[in-house]
Amino acid sequence: MQITVNDEGQTAHVALVGRLDIKGAEVIDMPLATLSGAKQNILIDMSQVSFLASIGIRHLVSATKALARRGGRLILVGPQDIVREVLTTAGLASMLPMVGNESEARAMLAG
Repeated sequence: MQITVNDEGQTAHVALVGRLDIKGAEVIDMPLATLSGAKQNILIDMSQVSFLASIGIRHLVSATKALARRGGRLILVGPQDIVREVLTTAGLASMLPMVGNESEARAMLAG
């Protein structure tokens, strides 16, 4: 798993590449926890994530809850169908909003 973070004021843009399995979750754990405590919003580009395990979901949910406590949001951008299906099946589609592109994510934050 590769993680790239672009800091833009109160919103962090995170791009993930690879598998969000146990090893991938170890890679994103600290950066995501740090960002969710420091930023208002996090946009995560999931377009290059080919697999999502329960431990990866756990980190996404934890970050979402931390942001929500401060009025912020975490939005998943461009998830592949397999990732979208896993989150929908797990009943997390409403907690972890998924959009097709960054423009939709920005509109969601503005609205």
